[in-house]
Amino acid sequence: MIFDYFEFSNSGGRDYNEDCVGAKLCADGGIFLVADGLGGLSLGEVASRTVRNTLIDKFDESITDMNAWITDTLKEANDQLLAIQAEKNKKMKSTVVMLTVKNGDMTFAHAGDSRLYYLHNNELTYFTEDHSVAYKKYKAGEIKRTELGKDEDQSSLLRSIGGEDHNEPTIYNYPGKITPGDAFMLCSDGAWEYLKDAEVLIDRLKSRSAKEWTERLLLRIMDRVDGTNDNLSIVTLIVE
Repeated sequence: MIFDYFEFSNSGGRDYNEDCVGAKLCADGGIFLVADGLGGLSLGEVASRTVRNTLIDKFDESITDMNAWITDTLKEANDQLLAIQAEKNKKMKSTVVMLTVKNGDMTFAHAGDSRLYYLHNNELTYFTEDHSVAYKKYKAGEIKRTELGKDEDQSSLLRSIGGEDHNEPTIYNYPGKITPGDAFMLCSDGAWEYLKDAEVLIDRLKSRSAKEWTERLLLRIMDRVDGTNDNLSIVTLIVE
């Protein structure tokens, strides 16, 4: 099975980029991820890079229990961040969203508000649910889904990596097998807050490659930002 994937990460309207993206392929699958260092805290770029590097470095063909591997590896990343915080006397945290594929089985995992969208049979089949106060308000019917990116509680996260608690990922084992034509978008909140769900699907259907898909999404985002926007990162993947 061939994976056509493309990575993009940019500082947006900020002075530096606290996002990290990554991918690693192996003989029977791979891992794809986005990590977003929390703005307002110190060393967000260190936090996201630590999460990304830990996951990428540890992923290989020897994994037999993906859920346990994700839980253990993110705990290791969390412990590393706590050690750095103690050393530097600064707080640092990161969101993470990932897709792992092994022998055709798909596992989605995330902590925070970085998202994964799964497209199957020309439909948006699944997306992660943000660990945020704003998303809780949306689920309760207090705001619309399209209002999530503008809500005052959008940055109030309920889970992230780098804390003593509230650091557990949500893990979802998709019941079906990955198939040719399947597509995925992983992104930080600096990207999804400017996109509608239907646009993610429409741009995929118009695109012949992961790179072209990303470029179409970025054109939409660039048309909507005001120059003060957050870092934005996207990883797109098409199964061939």
